Amino acid sequence: MTHRPRNKVASGGVPRPTLPVVFDLRYHVASLTAVFVALVMGILVGVGLSGKGFVNDAERDNLTSQIAGLQQDVDASRESLGSAARVEEALRRFADETYPTVVPGRLSGKRVAVLFVGPIDGGTAFSVGKAVGDAGGTVVRTRSIGVPLETQAVQDVLKRQTVFGQLRGVGHLDDLGRTLAREVVRGGTTPLWDALGETIVLERKGPSATPADAVVVVRTAGTQRGLTRDFLAGVYAGLARSGTPAIGVEPSGSGSSALPAFVVGGLSTVDSVDTSPGRLALVLLLGGAAPGRYGIGESADDGILPPVGPPSAQG
Repeated sequence: MTHRPRNKVASGGVPRPTLPVVFDLRYHVASLTAVFVALVMGILVGVGLSGKGFVNDAERDNLTSQIAGLQQDVDASRESLGSAARVEEALRRFADETYPTVVPGRLSGKRVAVLFVGPIDGGTAFSVGKAVGDAGGTVVRTRSIGVPLETQAVQDVLKRQTVFGQLRGVGHLDDLGRTLAREVVRGGTTPLWDALGETIVLERKGPSATPADAVVVVRTAGTQRGLTRDFLAGVYAGLARSGTPAIGVEPSGSGSSALPAFVVGGLSTVDSVDTSPGRLALVLLLGGAAPGRYGIGESADDGILPPVGPPSAQG
């Protein structure tokens, strides 16, 4: 696994908290331990067979030497893992302690739209709403769409209205997704959402007319394939190209992670949005911080938080 760069410094000399390579070290220790066990088995077998002439003293001494050297490597790696875990915990505490100071006012007056792919999850909706509210922003609307997509039902709706002629056909499902994404961010009139309301919309909260300054997407449904995957790829790409901050999030312990699909679509991501570090990262991204993959999970290639600058520097 590639080690990620650490201890980056934001513009203006502000330290950038980043996640240590804890997971890399864990895998390294596990690999060393596996090899260590294999060599121990080798020396035991060697001792057992030496009386029959299969292993001579020189070979047995070589195995013993390898075991001793590998034991030193395992011990050193475990010590490094312990140090990395302590640094990780310190960075989590940093986020917990700075949240009440950094967050207030950072999204003052900003309007955020939230899109769920699958049913609305109350816990995640609360976490997103808390982050936005703590920062002075407002969740202006929440929409959830059902998947897998009922392709034929969608096509039937599109065929009844000539205005959607360019979106008809399964070859245009990505365009359909992009159009829905633009409408959910732009606000105003939303003809496609209105037309497909009874076909794909599971739940809607808040008015459609108000434009959004940023958007958060959450996938509560499992990994999708085929035509639904094509449709969602269009949704994610449309959000990413909306001209506003667009962030895909998920809570800690998610069984089927949506983050890889979000990244392919061009979205920034935050894992563990149900924690203070996750909510802080979300607030910074919604405010215009450097796009990337943030959080406290293994997928957070860019660290726990984006660079923390003054609110005016975040847009």
